[in-house]
Amino acid sequence: RFTPGASHLSPFLPSGSLVGAQITSETKEVPENQSVDIPCSAYRSQGSDARIEWKFQKGSSLVLFYYGGQLTEPYKTRVQFSLTSIHFTTVTRADTGKYICEVVGDNSQIARSEVNLIVQVPPSKPVAHVPTSATIGSKALLRCTETDGSPPPTFQWYKNSMLMPADPKTSLTFRNSSYTLDSTTGVLTFEPVSSFDTGDYYCEASNNVGSAQKSEAVHMEASEVNVGGIVAAVVVLLMVLALVAFGVWFAYTRGFFSSEYRAALTSGRAASAAGPGARSPPRRCRCLRRPDDPALSLQREESK
Repeated sequence: RFTPGASHLSPFLPSGSLVGAQITSETKEVPENQSVDIPCSAYRSQGSDARIEWKFQKGSSLVLFYYGGQLTEPYKTRVQFSLTSIHFTTVTRADTGKYICEVVGDNSQIARSEVNLIVQVPPSKPVAHVPTSATIGSKALLRCTETDGSPPPTFQWYKNSMLMPADPKTSLTFRNSSYTLDSTTGVLTFEPVSSFDTGDYYCEASNNVGSAQKSEAVHMEASEVNVGGIVAAVVVLLMVLALVAFGVWFAYTRGFFSSEYRAALTSGRAASAAGPGARSPPRRCRCLRRPDDPALSLQREESK
């Protein structure tokens, strides 16, 4: 990784003293889909016999695209090389980054020039992330996001079609609100929320490339804590608990929890599981005869 203000050698270049190394840096901006020339100031300071190497750095990624007198893929079809510069026939937003030219002279003197290229892309339509409701006295975050603009856009917020100042106390319209606005991140923070914060909110993204873009408006309602709703929820919960308790009591009084009921229920399930063809065990019964039954009279005489 390269550090601004320090000199670095490519592993493909011969080593040499860094004492007295020449470093230059500049920034160029060009609209997307246009051509651009990126100069190599380091070559002009080293003479005609110097060896040249080009790199492209974007974030932590570093790509070598000119080495040993040849362009590497995918630059062969997009870039034209000369000793003093490289020429892009057309650039896209992916070409935004740092272009590094390293040159080694005859005396192993190393020179380096850097060009920060910004491919200009107008912002797309941003999206406003606004809560539809906020409780008075709490904290509310509103965010504005946009993904295409280059350089990254700055953001402004509007309430009921009125531009919100960075400091609400400087405006008669917004002095009853308490908020902070970060134009870089697009975050609007209300702390605390007040009744004056109810309204329609939208954001705007701009980066001086093309026209500014506005999001759709979203309504935010600032209200007190809904005590009535909380009480109603508690009442409903108590009613449900009462119904459950009544159901348990009713089942108990009807004997649904008795051991006889459970046994009958178990035997019924067993019979069902056995199937319709299963035979039930014979029942034993105690038969009672009438006193005037002749068989009973005969049994009494024999016992005598």
